[in-house]
Amino acid sequence: MKEYKDCRNPVLPANLYIPDPEAHVMPDGRVYVYGSWDQEDNIYCSKEYRVFSSGNMVDWTDHGLSFDASRVPWVYDNNAPKYPGVDWSKPTPFLKKMIEKDTKDGKLEFPKFPDDFLFAPDAISKNGKYYLYFCTASSTEGVAIADHPEGPFDHSVQLPCGGIDPAVFIDDDGQAYYYWGQFYAHAAKLKDNMVEFEEGSIVNNIVTEEDHFFHEGSSLRKRGDTYYFVYSSMVRGKPTSLAYATSKSPIGPFLYRGVIVDNDGCDPQSWNNHGSIEEVNGQWYVFYHRSSQNKQQKRRLCIEPIFFHEDGTIQEVPMTSQGAGRPFVINERIEAFRACQLSGSVYSAPSTDGYEVLTGIQDGDQAAYRYVEWEGPVNEVCIEALGSGEIHIILDDEEEATGIVVMEDGQIISSSFAGSLGKHEVKLRFSKVYHLEIQALSFR
Repeated sequence: MKEYKDCRNPVLPANLYIPDPEAHVMPDGRVYVYGSWDQEDNIYCSKEYRVFSSGNMVDWTDHGLSFDASRVPWVYDNNAPKYPGVDWSKPTPFLKKMIEKDTKDGKLEFPKFPDDFLFAPDAISKNGKYYLYFCTASSTEGVAIADHPEGPFDHSVQLPCGGIDPAVFIDDDGQAYYYWGQFYAHAAKLKDNMVEFEEGSIVNNIVTEEDHFFHEGSSLRKRGDTYYFVYSSMVRGKPTSLAYATSKSPIGPFLYRGVIVDNDGCDPQSWNNHGSIEEVNGQWYVFYHRSSQNKQQKRRLCIEPIFFHEDGTIQEVPMTSQGAGRPFVINERIEAFRACQLSGSVYSAPSTDGYEVLTGIQDGDQAAYRYVEWEGPVNEVCIEALGSGEIHIILDDEEEATGIVVMEDGQIISSSFAGSLGKHEVKLRFSKVYHLEIQALSFR
């Protein structure tokens, strides 16, 4: 196990790419996050899962490998049952756009995944056991069992459905439900053994692209007497937002209610989102991911506190750098890759000298950090960087810069800054750039 202290967004070290986070408070009182693992450079996910947990939402434990594709015996078994996944013969409006965009000589071209790649999982506790629900690139779905929330999970059982993105929910009466699907979400009741569907219990199309902007990534929670179905949404043209629909029943009908968080702008290539909501120590949070390295992949776990209105709707929250932790304070080093909003060509990626930096910077690009909180006036800003350029420091919604730092060959040539006490969003706006890479910033 490894321990990570005082974590902000992205939550985990910069070399850990854990997307599709499903978070559950388990019987030991800790919150556990189950997600995919982007280990390749140009393809989603991998053949392994790992699990992370926290008791306070800021200090995290890495439990290491929890499950891998070698424990899925049916993937390469030609005699294993086959179940239909997405019906490509009946395209949704978004799927039609995909076909028009990606068709070559009348054929769809999609990334080719090994059949045993593991896509987004979910997990739950029941009767002293822990159940990990998973799916593979071959559109099969299954469940594995463990004695501990972090695994290792084994004894895999294939489930009678095909598709991606499983989700599991246990209602107050002990009845468990299973959800899955892309473009159309489906549900079924699980038997008490948690590895079989109840006969005749499948309900199709409980949430759809047409009625709910549903793309993929089902996730269900209950608050009071209301069921919240959280999912990757097409409402803003591409699936960068996590939206939600509500119902008085775990199988619907569901009413579309809005967006919880949108990761558009976390990276120039940002494409999808997938996550969950969970109440931890009396506070609700949204768990989601952001891409990095100017790719759709290399997605990272992020967390934001969320807040409910009196009518049960959820206030949309912006992406932040502080996440579930505290704002950054005076004299604290802010690593550059914690920028929560990027515009232009700038993106975060490892550099040749081992740092995680903002790179690809061009004139007019901007990077935002939410939030800093200063107990008194701030008179100096320090930028750690390579290359040359002017960095304009802008606070909150101001149009004019509060300060400017001039860099030449990685050295500060001149610097001016005057920031007031209180909580602020900090934006860096770049000009006169020449091979500029930003490693960190701090205020004094």
